[in-house]
Amino acid sequence: MLVEIDKSAQTMYVTVSGVTRHQWPVSTGRRGFGTPSGTFRPRRLARTWFSRRYYNSPMPYSIFFHKGYAIHGTTDLRRLGGPASHGCVRLHPRNAATLFSLVQEIGPGRTRIAIFN
Repeated sequence: MLVEIDKSAQTMYVTVSGVTRHQWPVSTGRRGFGTPSGTFRPRRLARTWFSRRYYNSPMPYSIFFHKGYAIHGTTDLRRLGGPASHGCVRLHPRNAATLFSLVQEIGPGRTRIAIFN
């Protein structure tokens, strides 16, 4: 599975077996809080997580991919589609749950996360 995040378009594309199955708006890092670019693999999954660094903010369906950075659900839905985070990739909670389930089903070792401008 390939999870592509286009920071300039603030969009995620999820491709399974060569077919793009999902396209969702995201929020990546706002000014001063960049989201890392590159290719990563999921390192850790947490269905329920709270940020220890940022005000105990909820991070449902977290897929950690690099240091403390994760793809996760957000309650700040109005900001999806524009940079808003401290560097994580935010998704609608329903979409985050779908992605989380796909990574569990397909396996973190068979999932690539590509983040680009």
